[in-house]
Amino acid sequence: MKKTISILLLTFIFLISGCGNSNTADNKQLAEPTSSPAAATVSGELKVQFIDVGQADSILIQDGSGVMLIDAGNNADSNLIVNYIRQQGISKIDYLIGTHPHEDHIGGMDAVIDTFDIGTIYMPKITSNTQTFEDVVTAIRNKDMQITTPVPGSSFKLAEADCTIFAPNGSDYDNVNDYSIVVRLDYEDTSFLFTGDAESVSENEMINKGYDIDADVLKVGHHGSDSSTTEAFLKKVSPDYAVISVGQGNTYGHPAAATLNRLKNAGVKIYRTDESGTIIAASNGKNVTFDKIASSGMPAQDNINVSASIDNPNPAQNAIINLTVAGPAGGSVNAVCHYKSIDTPYAGIVGTDGEAIIPIRIGRAAKGFTVEIEIAVSYNGETYNTKTSFTPQ
Repeated sequence: MKKTISILLLTFIFLISGCGNSNTADNKQLAEPTSSPAAATVSGELKVQFIDVGQADSILIQDGSGVMLIDAGNNADSNLIVNYIRQQGISKIDYLIGTHPHEDHIGGMDAVIDTFDIGTIYMPKITSNTQTFEDVVTAIRNKDMQITTPVPGSSFKLAEADCTIFAPNGSDYDNVNDYSIVVRLDYEDTSFLFTGDAESVSENEMINKGYDIDADVLKVGHHGSDSSTTEAFLKKVSPDYAVISVGQGNTYGHPAAATLNRLKNAGVKIYRTDESGTIIAASNGKNVTFDKIASSGMPAQDNINVSASIDNPNPAQNAIINLTVAGPAGGSVNAVCHYKSIDTPYAGIVGTDGEAIIPIRIGRAAKGFTVEIEIAVSYNGETYNTKTSFTPQ
């Protein structure tokens, strides 16, 4: 590194107090010049643009002359994001929010800070020892700016829109994603909830604090991971529309089949950047319109992810344990338990919640012998395999 991390983190601590710690590692890459997606024309005074940055997030919001950018994609998206913002005739960003210090959310922030006049910068109280984070801190310092720490329940104005911060509500999370800044934007009778990568821990905190998180449009947390958008959270938000910012053919299996099923069962119209590219929503204060056609809500064949777990990995003999298989709704599950002296088959169907729960009576299985369970999930003519195990005691 050109400068030591410790010096930059000390500088950052002067900017904000009470920081936590993160050990995420990544590498800054120079972004090659690239063309930016052209903005489509939609009716409405407020325009929310979910920029297609692959497996990352970047959301540009315009309300008249008011501008807010939530996250700035990966390092390699720097030129794309800067060019896109320029194409909108923007020279000043009133509010810049880095939801949390992961590279796929703040990768292009330094380029944005270097290029545009910036009003207020929001970032959570957590540092990171990555080059990406260092670059953002350096850009902030070079402009002699400060970071505003998000305070849950506080609000600010973006032109005619009201913005309220709901998270993070803690300061000692195990998962950096739960430090994500969550903000709702209200424009007359319409509302948008932006959640970064907030997962179930943060979602439950917002519910338990009694926040009014109801919104017309939900930016789905953590790229549609099954660890976000719980049923309880979805019920509280009660959105009509959901937008998932996700990379085509990503290796994480995002968006998860279980998440898509929860949204579909709730009657939510789903929009995905991996299917539609940049997605633009507009509000006239009464209604929200989109420039793209909603997704079918079914998981893309190359994005299907299956997994399995046992509720008691060390059961006693003659116990009944539950095998949970997560996968696409309607998928046929065939599992085989390989005991020491016999193979026993089981079967089930993945429900609309994205899970199949299969009870297994283990009988007098040999103590100390690890029983491997091979699982095959059949869906739309394809078979997806996973496995798990348990060891009787």
